[in-house]
Amino acid sequence: MRIIDHVISGHSAGDGGRTSDVFDPNGGTVQAQLRLGTQADLDAAMAAALAAQPAWAVTNPQRRARVMFAFKTLVEQNMDELAHLLSSEHGKVIADSKGDIQRGLEVIEFACGIPHVLKGEYTQGAGPGIDVYSMRQPLGVVAGITPFNFPAMIPMWMFGVAIACGNAFILKPSERDPSVPVRLAELMREAGLPDGVLQVVHGDKEMVDAILDHPEIRAVSFVGSSDIAHYVYRRGVEAGKRVQAMGGAKNHGIVMPDADLDQVVNDLAGAAFGSAGERCMALPVVVPVGEATAIALREKLIPAIDALRVGVSTDADAHYGPVVTAAHKAKIESYIQMGVDEGAELVVDGRGFTLQGHEQGFFVGPTLFDRVTPQMRSYQEEIFGPVLQMVRAESFEDALRLPSDHPYGNGVAIFTRNGHAAREFAARVNVGMVGINVPIPVPVAYHTFGGWKRSAFGDTNQHGMEGVKFFTKVKTVTQRWPDGGATGDSAFVIPTMG
Repeated sequence: MRIIDHVISGHSAGDGGRTSDVFDPNGGTVQAQLRLGTQADLDAAMAAALAAQPAWAVTNPQRRARVMFAFKTLVEQNMDELAHLLSSEHGKVIADSKGDIQRGLEVIEFACGIPHVLKGEYTQGAGPGIDVYSMRQPLGVVAGITPFNFPAMIPMWMFGVAIACGNAFILKPSERDPSVPVRLAELMREAGLPDGVLQVVHGDKEMVDAILDHPEIRAVSFVGSSDIAHYVYRRGVEAGKRVQAMGGAKNHGIVMPDADLDQVVNDLAGAAFGSAGERCMALPVVVPVGEATAIALREKLIPAIDALRVGVSTDADAHYGPVVTAAHKAKIESYIQMGVDEGAELVVDGRGFTLQGHEQGFFVGPTLFDRVTPQMRSYQEEIFGPVLQMVRAESFEDALRLPSDHPYGNGVAIFTRNGHAAREFAARVNVGMVGINVPIPVPVAYHTFGGWKRSAFGDTNQHGMEGVKFFTKVKTVTQRWPDGGATGDSAFVIPTMG
């Protein structure tokens, strides 16, 4: 049985202790054992990080950027290997795994420009002989706790910016698909990153708590479910850390009567069912405005859903593969039953789906509900599976109110040809990321990613300049060079620059 170890000070580490199963979602079998870390493992990683970070922080930004350039090249050269490794543990199809990696690389590309974004501000002559300037300095040792659904992208979102800014980074990836984060750390070392600057420690809640409580970890970035995000935020802040904690989502797609329904259906098929719905930016709720729109949309959706191909991760013709674990499959199917019990109309039922030759795989067929209402628990909660719910709205105002009033506020999309309606919707909707005829509005790397309400805890978004701000602290210097003309008078009031 393959053993997956930690990466501490650039080398595999770990012995004994607890382990966790890593499954092959396509076949339902255990393919590896993951070493779960202890406080001692975190302490060893922290010792290496504390030793390495000061020298890395004073390495000039251009040299740090060169490591990022080299890392980007290595990831591109190893794209096929990484994608197959990712798919083998997560279950998403190869093309989707490559997209996962590529979106992470876009943040690495942003980090290659770190010399420019770290420039401070300078004011000459702020007062008589006085200049004022600011600088951004790294926090020290920081950490990231990442989810199973994007095991390449989200770690790179975090460690790319943090390391480029001069921090040392400790990554605690999901225990469900940990091999790609380990491989990324190996490639960073090959790119020239000094040992101790990027380390990977595996674990469950015990390791999460150890990270949140460690006094030398200055900041923690987290992505996962909302309940755990809230827990991470609260415990981390109580320990005096800077914390950004991204939670769950229930993204809505508003379909106006003037929308191009063929394009909407094409977009919905990918946004709702791609990656088996295991995306925080998936589009699991569609809101047609007006009864005629709902009838026409449903008529087009059913054959499109019937045409979806569910297959193993390596099937180039498959639209999506299995979900990540048997437990998650059972959870999704329980939500489908919940929707039935609540009175929603089950139009397409994905339960009981099996694939010949892979009968033990964790597959869930595409599912469509109609006549879902906001009072239903299955609507209020995140399902995180290939389940699309249709909530009918009578008017634009009703449609606007649905995502605005929902507990989650990660992403939303509107499909329309009407520029005024789109502009009004974008301005008024109470959601953090908005797509206009874009079904999955994940911002590009030089902007920032972050939701509202229960989708995010903390005030700073992921990557872009918000990421730089999160992983640095500002120091402002007010300087005066004496010219020998001091009068000897003491100042007993706060100095002014007038």
